[in-house]
Amino acid sequence: MTARFDGRRIAVIGAGGGIGRAVADSLAGQGASVVALDITGIDGPFPSGVTGRGIDVTSEQSVASVVAALYEEDDAPIDLVNSAGIVEDDVPAEDMPMELYDRVMGVNLRGVYLACREFGKELLQRGGGAIVNIASMSGNAIVNSPQRQSVYNTSKAGVSALTRSLAVEWGPRGVRVNAVSPGYVDTPLNSLKQHMHAGWIAGTVAGRFARVDEVAGAVGYLLSDEAAYCHGTELLIDGGYSLR
Repeated sequence: MTARFDGRRIAVIGAGGGIGRAVADSLAGQGASVVALDITGIDGPFPSGVTGRGIDVTSEQSVASVVAALYEEDDAPIDLVNSAGIVEDDVPAEDMPMELYDRVMGVNLRGVYLACREFGKELLQRGGGAIVNIASMSGNAIVNSPQRQSVYNTSKAGVSALTRSLAVEWGPRGVRVNAVSPGYVDTPLNSLKQHMHAGWIAGTVAGRFARVDEVAGAVGYLLSDEAAYCHGTELLIDGGYSLR
């Protein structure tokens, strides 16, 4: 599998840590030339084949500028993984400040839309490619408990709907758009809620959190030629949590 993505350029947004970082590492290990994009600007260390660059996914200008700069450096197509995401910290819906609502929706949905639009238009002009969005089981399979995160859930439902919509629009023109929807993953984002871990794990058939490399493996599949017949597919990787 080390040559699976030889000759492929792939941008991973949200590669500063967690799932995005694991995806970037995994793809580079399989031969891809990876651009790791994050609000932090990314200061390694990354493996060979990965370069870092800053991006603000909530800014139309920032996303468009990054895409233009990447294509100025090399005109080869750039596939895309959208992995940037944030969540509100257990806020009751009736108390939700609109500033927080806008922040979560800005990163999780507006950011995914802008990245899909800007990277997607270039892929369409070059004959095709692949986009994978990181959605969530929270977007349609379950409503999280006991934490209250109505805005996060809504944003991820939007990512799922956007994925299906773009798959229909762009699939006939050569751009495959799919999504991975993880359950509870062992990431720094979830480590902040230690008091909820026992309940989450008890509700998971697998009896544990997902590892980031397991999610990265699903992303790799959807980017690969093995998934050529996948259009609008949403891979639910939740350890059976939604079955309980």
